[in-house]
Amino acid sequence: MSTNTASTTVISPAPAGSSPGSGEAPVPRRAAWAGVVSLGLGIFTLVASEFLPASLLSPIAADLGITEGTAGQLVTATSVIGIIGGPLVVSALPRIDRRWVMVGLTTLAILSNVLVAIAPVFGLMLASRLLLGLAISGFWAMSLAVTAQLVPADRLGRAMTIVNMGVSLATIAAVPAGAFLGELVGWRTVFLGAAAAGVVALAVQLATLPSVPPAGSPGFRTLVSTAARPVVALGILSIVLIAGGHFTGFTYLRPAFETIGGLDPAALALVLAVFGVASFIGNLVAGLVADRRLGVLVLGAPAAVGIATVLFALWGADFGVAVASVIIWGIGFGAIPTMVQTWMAGVAPDRLESAGGLVVAAFQVAITIGAGVGGLLVDSVGVQAAFLGGGVAAVLGGIVLTLAKTRNA
Repeated sequence: MSTNTASTTVISPAPAGSSPGSGEAPVPRRAAWAGVVSLGLGIFTLVASEFLPASLLSPIAADLGITEGTAGQLVTATSVIGIIGGPLVVSALPRIDRRWVMVGLTTLAILSNVLVAIAPVFGLMLASRLLLGLAISGFWAMSLAVTAQLVPADRLGRAMTIVNMGVSLATIAAVPAGAFLGELVGWRTVFLGAAAAGVVALAVQLATLPSVPPAGSPGFRTLVSTAARPVVALGILSIVLIAGGHFTGFTYLRPAFETIGGLDPAALALVLAVFGVASFIGNLVAGLVADRRLGVLVLGAPAAVGIATVLFALWGADFGVAVASVIIWGIGFGAIPTMVQTWMAGVAPDRLESAGGLVVAAFQVAITIGAGVGGLLVDSVGVQAAFLGGGVAAVLGGIVLTLAKTRNA
């Protein structure tokens, strides 16, 4: 997307305490597409850092003298802190220029990766990963409000696609790249490389992000009052249903393929790569649709996840059906982050920072609930039940989101 913005302006929010009738007109400025790209680059480095341990568990465990299951908590730690991290960053920093908040969170991620790389014991590594979880959740929570101040309102969906592209690319690249580089240079050097990538993202942010004032009146009370709005509360519920439905099945994709599709590990790796590419495509599609046909996306993306999981659960023994299901699933879920963020911006345009924090918290809760419920279903009923239940939840979430917007209209 071009960064030439000569003919496009963005309206900055009025200063805190002003009102439409206060005589203080908003100040127009050029749309900052380069700044949007810098946010996407930041998200890429943060999410890639989050996923790196998944590909390096064995060497980390061997080096520190711990089990692989214990080493796996390096991934869990980032998602757990994310439940409170996004809302915490939004409410605890009500007056600081958002440019410096984003720069500070990126710096925190760099520090986390350096500490992980040099940590002599697992406890220090785990604490360092908590810093990364705070950086990821805070950065993602703030990205909606910051992006909304960088581009016109009718291009927010496309702009969020650029930001969320960092998630898609990191999901595709982080695990295989970590495994490959870990064999070549060692796991500690891989984390130093992630820190170096963070430095690049930091430099781009410093070069391209303009000053961004806080949006609305951020703070803990604003966060609570935003969550108490009926339409926002329904939106949070729908995110938990949609994303939770996805993770109810996706967390158990490997045993599902082994029991339903009968795939060997090599074929499974190929299918997961297909899912990653489909997710990337879904994110691009969301950017094209969100600004003009958001209602179609609100129903269509969750429906794609639901249909795909049900297809796989019932007919996944056919390899062609299994692959087609994964493609549909990837496209549907890839569209969801941009879709829900654009939707939330539409129903809470005066509370974008609080809304962004709530979206991030909802996603982290969904990951926790989805994986937990999926595990119970797999153990008590079977893997097919997890996929069917997840599909129903995702579709129900799309319906709730549609009804919430209708109620707010």
